[in-house]
Amino acid sequence: MNNYFLETKRLYLNKMTIADFNDVAEMLMDERVMYAWEYTFSNEDVEGWINKNIQKYEQYNMGYFLLEDKSSGNIVGQVAIMPDIINGESYFEIGYILKYKYRGQGYATEAVNGLVEYAAKSLNVPYVIFEIRPENIFSIKIAEKVGAKLDGSFIKNVRGKNMKHLIYKLAV
Repeated sequence: MNNYFLETKRLYLNKMTIADFNDVAEMLMDERVMYAWEYTFSNEDVEGWINKNIQKYEQYNMGYFLLEDKSSGNIVGQVAIMPDIINGESYFEIGYILKYKYRGQGYATEAVNGLVEYAAKSLNVPYVIFEIRPENIFSIKIAEKVGAKLDGSFIKNVRGKNMKHLIYKLAV
């Protein structure tokens, strides 16, 4: 399988494989990164996350993609574009998770802008959304930085817990 999906000025967006376990685990097991989710992943959860994304690549050619810094080769985070359904309505959602040490360096904003451009050129959709927990100030700032506007909220059941999520919408 070709792992390449998209390229930006500083980043390659690559499909993850099970060989990327350590990089994915570094994000999903870090309480500082996952605080808004209110849980961290186990080894089994990380493996399931990777396998779920591999299925999404096969089904939609979308999912979470690893962000590889072109100059260093380091994996700095992951970013997603994928179909989503909220309250019976279909959307394309963009999400992002960065390794803690790479926050504040513009990687998420750059990757999101790349996916917004991809959505505009390849998906023929009027807008994309960002599903963000109200506590996740880091993600809210990125959504607002790229021009997304708060458009509502909904309750999502995550691991048996009802959690409020904000919906930010961005015209593409």
